Amino acid sequence: MDAKTLDRANAEFWNELCGTTFARHLGIRDHSPESLRRFDQAYLELYPYLLERVPLSTMAGKRVLEVGLGYGTLGQKIVEAGAIYTGLDIARGPVAMLNNRLRLQGLPGDAMQGSMLGCPLADESVDVVVSIGCFHHTGSVERCIDETWRVLKPGGRAYFMVYNAFSYRQWLKWPVRTLQTALGWARPGTDTAASAAQRKAYDANTAGVAAPETVFVSKTQLRAMLKRFSEFRLWLENCDHVTLRGRVIVPRRLLLAAVGRMIGLDIYVAARK
Repeated sequence: MDAKTLDRANAEFWNELCGTTFARHLGIRDHSPESLRRFDQAYLELYPYLLERVPLSTMAGKRVLEVGLGYGTLGQKIVEAGAIYTGLDIARGPVAMLNNRLRLQGLPGDAMQGSMLGCPLADESVDVVVSIGCFHHTGSVERCIDETWRVLKPGGRAYFMVYNAFSYRQWLKWPVRTLQTALGWARPGTDTAASAAQRKAYDANTAGVAAPETVFVSKTQLRAMLKRFSEFRLWLENCDHVTLRGRVIVPRRLLLAAVGRMIGLDIYVAARK
């Protein structure tokens, strides 16, 4: 797909909030304050490392741009931490959710619809950029990182997450493709030919349709993309339950500190301009 076609497809797909399937699993069917509190508690229990990788305590009084808003849990936490907040998402649904959350809680801040491939913010206008699970859906992780660098003030910080090209899931489910990538026969992060099965294994809507675009990025490629930043660190996180015939044999929470941090699904990045 060309960029405009992909933007339209993403705007349609992500109009259903990322997290909707999880919310339904929790029995949440509305967006009342109580339902949102229940969702947020369960979400942060599911990803217990998230607020370690996105240090909210450093954001008070800082201008923060969040890209990819989902159900709005992290955005609300950023505002509650005292940040001067702007949210950006390609789809109108997450924008409406974030703005609704802020209104319900009487919090400042604003979210708008737009693409990080051409971020609408001015050069050197924000102190922090946060993006969890968004850049790998846009069509160009590298362009998103370049735009992050552009809008950050000197010394500004970026915290984001992308999918790991060499996670245990990639090796177990798609070993040939993953080996080709490891040997340099495929281009991790720039190869947009991920199958529908691969995309669906990471993101699907409630109708079971896979996200329009997903790329998987290696640490090596991320290091090259981040070369303009003065410093950066990378961490691996996240894994699944071990199951047998649909039954959980080893719960995910027991595996996060080992499997997740050695061959995890996601790469978290902290970078300083």
